Amino acid sequence: MADLFTSDDAPGPAARSYAPLAERVRPHTLKEFIGQAHLLGEGKPIRVMIEKGELFSMILWGPPGVGKTTLARLLANHIKADFHQLNAVSSGVKEVREVIAKGEANLRKLRKRTILFIDEIHRFNKAQQDALLHSVEEGSIVLIGATTENPSFEVISPLLSRSRVYVLEALDKEGLSAILDRALSVDPILSKRRITIEDRDFLMLLSGGDARKLLNGLETALQLTKPDSDGGATISKPKIEEAFQRKYTLYDKKGDQHYDTISAFIKSLRGSDPDAAVYWMARMLDGGEDPLFIARRMVILASEDVGNADPMALTMATSCFTAVNYVGMPEARIILSQTATYLASAPKSNASYMAIEQAMEDVRNLPNLPVPLHIRNAPTQLMKDLEYGKDYKYSHQFEDHFVEQQYLPDNLKDKTYYKPTDIGEEKGIRERLNKLWKKKQR
Repeated sequence: MADLFTSDDAPGPAARSYAPLAERVRPHTLKEFIGQAHLLGEGKPIRVMIEKGELFSMILWGPPGVGKTTLARLLANHIKADFHQLNAVSSGVKEVREVIAKGEANLRKLRKRTILFIDEIHRFNKAQQDALLHSVEEGSIVLIGATTENPSFEVISPLLSRSRVYVLEALDKEGLSAILDRALSVDPILSKRRITIEDRDFLMLLSGGDARKLLNGLETALQLTKPDSDGGATISKPKIEEAFQRKYTLYDKKGDQHYDTISAFIKSLRGSDPDAAVYWMARMLDGGEDPLFIARRMVILASEDVGNADPMALTMATSCFTAVNYVGMPEARIILSQTATYLASAPKSNASYMAIEQAMEDVRNLPNLPVPLHIRNAPTQLMKDLEYGKDYKYSHQFEDHFVEQQYLPDNLKDKTYYKPTDIGEEKGIRERLNKLWKKKQR
C-alpha cells in the first residue's frame, strides 16, 4: 500500500507539458490536495478510512472544480487499485459490465481491488444504476460516483444505501489562493517565468469556488497578456475580465442552486424584503432561469402569503404572468421586478392558506360527513318529500343580505377555519365577519 501522502505514479514532465494547466498541476498525493479538510483532515471520515486501509463505495457530491475526480484517483493510487473511469454521458451498461468483469477477475486471481469511478453519475438512468448493485454489494468493485446534483433525488435508493455520501464544498478564498500559489510554483512552464497578477482577489472571485475555472482563467489571461522583456508577465484586471468574458454566475437550473435560490427569493418576498427579493431574482435571471417559472411562483405566493391582506396581490401576480408570457426577456425582467417589489412590500396574511389546509385535514381524517338537509339541492319532488332544502333561508331576502344559519355538517358546526388577521384589507374582512357571525369567535 502506498504511503498516504506520497506517490511515484505521476506522469513525466514531457507528458504533462502538453496538458492544460489544470491537468498539469493536478495533485498526485494527498499531501498536495487542497481543500475538503472536513473529509481529509486529522480524524475526518475519508482520512480515517484510508489510514485503516479500508475503502468503501461512495458518492462524492459537490459543485464543479472542487476535486471529486482528483480525490477518486488519489484513493485508487493509495490502495494500488485498478482504476477505471467512465463518464455517465458517454457510457452505458455494456461498459459498466466490462469493468465489473475485470473487477471480479482482479479480486479472484490477483486479490486486487478495482475502483470504478463514474463521473456525473446522476446522468445514469435507473437500469444503468441497477447494473451496479450486485457488484457493489459483493465488493467486487468499489464504486466512486461523482455528482453535482443532490444524490437523494438522482441516485436510486438501493445504490445510496450501499454507498457513503460525502459532501465536497466549494473552495474558499484561502483554498483558491493556495491552489494559485501552487500552480505558479510547481507547474513546469509557469514556474520558469516571473508572473504577477495585479488583482488576485478578482481572479478568485470570478472562479466561483471552482479550481478548474480558476486555473483555466489564469492560463487564458496569461495567453492574452503580452510578455515582458525578460519573459515574465503582469496580468492586469482587464485581461482577467477578458479571459472570463463575464462574471460567472453559479446557478444550475436543475440542481440545488435552482432550489436554493428560488427558496431564498420566496422567503425574501414573504419576509417583506424587496431588496433581497430582486437580488435573488436577478441571480436566477442571470443564470438563465425561465422567467415564467419565477412569475408562476409569485402567483402562488400572492395567495399563500399575502392573501386577503391585499387582494390586489393575486391580480398583480397573474397579470405579471400574462405580461411576461407576452413580452419575453429581457423586458420581462422589469415586469417581474415590479411585481416582486409589490408583493414584498404588501401586508401579509396566510389565513386563507391555513384555512384550506385545516379543512383538508378534517376532510381526510373525519368520516364523510353528510350535507345538512336544509342546504341540499332539491331538483325533484322526491327530494323535496325527503325534506331536501327544507327551511333554507335565502340570504338576499334579509337585511345586509345575510341570515345566520348552519352551513357546516353537524359535527363541525362550530368550527372556524378562516381566521382573518388585523393586517391590511383583511382587517375589514375580520370586522365584517365578526359583526355578521356574532356567535362565532374569529
